[in-house]
Amino acid sequence: MEKAKTAKRYSAEVCLRAVRMVLEHGADHASQWAAIGSIASKIGCTGETLRGWVRQAEWDQGLRAGPSSEERDRIKALEREVRELRQANEILRKASAYFAIAELDAGPSHDRVHRRSPRGAWGRADLQGPADRLFHLP
Repeated sequence: MEKAKTAKRYSAEVCLRAVRMVLEHGADHASQWAAIGSIASKIGCTGETLRGWVRQAEWDQGLRAGPSSEERDRIKALEREVRELRQANEILRKASAYFAIAELDAGPSHDRVHRRSPRGAWGRADLQGPADRLFHLP
């Protein structure tokens, strides 16, 4: 039976405090990973979770090369926008192809737009009715 994955959420204060402790007390340990392991056990998260927080804080502060949080958020928003635009383009491409096929099936467009009667133009003046009969006055 598989375990269900659950994300444990930590408050922003806990994250910031843990990262600050790692950065401040890193020199007290043999390596940064040792500091991360020690502090992670004290706050109740995994070492890998705390390592991710520390890396992101280092990127945000410019201590390590990599995208900051703002840059990552902007990249995600742009990727979402690109995905939506590609979907819209695909829909428009399919609609265009559908209407192009319908246009070909219907025949030449000039016949549909400017139909002419085989007997000439028909308009109001050409209607047959009592006004067209000659009246003979006695």
